[in-house]
Amino acid sequence: MRIQGLGVIDDATLALHAGLTVVTGETGAGKTMVVTGLHLLGGGRADASRVRSGAQRAVVEGRFQTTIDSPAAKVASDAGAEPDEDGSLIALRTVTADGRSRAHLGGRSVPNAVLSELAEQVLAVHGQNDQLRLLRSGEQRAVLDRFAGEPVLQVLANYQRVRAEWAEAVRELTERTERSRELAREADLLRHGLSEIEAVGPEPGEDVALVDEARRLADVDQLREIAAGAHHALTGAADGDPDAPGAIGLIGEARRRLSTAEDPALRELEPRVAEAVAVLADVGGELGGYLDRLDADPARLEQVLARQAELKMLTKKYAADVDGVLAWADDARARLSGMDTSEEALAALAARRDELAVELAELAGELTEARREAAVGLSAAVSEELDGLAMAQARLEVVVQPKPADAGDPSALQVRGESVHAGPDGVDEVELQLIAHSGAPALPIHKGASGGELSRVMLALEVVLADADTVPTLVFDEVDAGVGGRAAVEIGRRLARLARTHQVVVVTHLPQVAAYADRHLVVDKGSSEGGLTRSDVRVVADERRVVELARMLAGMDSTETGRAHAEELLNTATAYKLAQARFSRRKKPAKKKEKSGA
Repeated sequence: MRIQGLGVIDDATLALHAGLTVVTGETGAGKTMVVTGLHLLGGGRADASRVRSGAQRAVVEGRFQTTIDSPAAKVASDAGAEPDEDGSLIALRTVTADGRSRAHLGGRSVPNAVLSELAEQVLAVHGQNDQLRLLRSGEQRAVLDRFAGEPVLQVLANYQRVRAEWAEAVRELTERTERSRELAREADLLRHGLSEIEAVGPEPGEDVALVDEARRLADVDQLREIAAGAHHALTGAADGDPDAPGAIGLIGEARRRLSTAEDPALRELEPRVAEAVAVLADVGGELGGYLDRLDADPARLEQVLARQAELKMLTKKYAADVDGVLAWADDARARLSGMDTSEEALAALAARRDELAVELAELAGELTEARREAAVGLSAAVSEELDGLAMAQARLEVVVQPKPADAGDPSALQVRGESVHAGPDGVDEVELQLIAHSGAPALPIHKGASGGELSRVMLALEVVLADADTVPTLVFDEVDAGVGGRAAVEIGRRLARLARTHQVVVVTHLPQVAAYADRHLVVDKGSSEGGLTRSDVRVVADERRVVELARMLAGMDSTETGRAHAEELLNTATAYKLAQARFSRRKKPAKKKEKSGA
């Protein structure tokens, strides 16, 4: 990823490799600009205040590695984006100083929404704002559903399909019942209009055809004069007077003369003249037929004018032309079919509503049971993570309870003898509760956890969810805030464990976390130019990494004790990662030997 003109970063390139990458630096150096850049690449909201002071624009460019058949590749293909030569996708986001934003993907200009769709497939950013969002009930339900996966999501999809049909039946029945008089009046007007249209019986395009016919009947004398003159010019005098030959006769004489010529060049012209004679003869015949049919017919003209008056009465009321009148009639018939307020129609609609309610209640019950089963697994998994995060006595409980319906709730549904609110995501309310220690009451997490404990609970949730997450890249923005000591070491270990299956990027201020990185990036606050601070991003390794970790240990980079402590952190982290790698290799099942064939 390359960042230009974003906050204190003038121009920096971040090489984010596989495994765990940590980003560290002094306060105010611009670490959060890395996450801001990722947010922008993911289609996040553009904020002009993030553009570096004095710069015209901020630019973030990133390269995403994808496979041809991946969901991310499909998003790009649907947007017309072209992958690079190595199959990767290059995304670009530009934000100008006046707040305008542009997005590009694979060399094509795309809406920001396309980058958001792409990010859903390849990138998940977990930060302190995500923690606040997780305190809301709806988000907690979404977390449980994401953890549960297909067993819940499949039932939820069926529930949402049936609920849409049920809600429509409820709405239509209520509307027909409450607006019966109004609908009856509207239906009478529609029926009256249809009766008028059906009495006239217009045909598609009839008004245009009648205009042409009326014009022809009204101008019959002028048309006869034109047609007769043209016919005489072609065929000559009607009595065959040789002194007044028509065009056909003259060209026929030319054909005869050419056919008798001795010169082959002249004789070659005769077939072409013959073709002209044939064409003119056809036109003459058609003109003769036109004249035979062209008789003055006052009665027919009167009929045409009367028919036009009938059609004009319809076009004044219902549409601009006959085709529009016919379209109005089709729409009126469709509306009438939904306005039947007879007892039979209302009874049939009520029966359909009740039938759907039974099916919906059954699916709602299945969804509640599936969520409760998943809640047990999520509670156990998060509690196990808390045990390793210096909260050994704490337990997380995921409570799933149907939400009772209020009086007069239009979405009330009877489920297993209880009146509950059938919302778009089910009938359940999901709440994450924390039991801080043995004997303590279960409290909502925002009430039962201190600031540091809340960070650890959220990290435990994110680690558990990341295990079930299909996106390849996970970004954690200072989710270790308020944590220290042994808990910080455990956070580093868990992030290192995640990095075995995901690309993990962590912005942190804790040396215990940074020590577990496979790649360590430092955002340096450089010199000031014209009152502006310029920061850069560099990779640190070996001795420089030891110095950075020592600096993070309360600014001990210039002391031997600080460096010794930093080296000890690195050695401990390296030993842990090697042990985990050996353990993972042992857990892999041995490949079965194939039987040799005869």
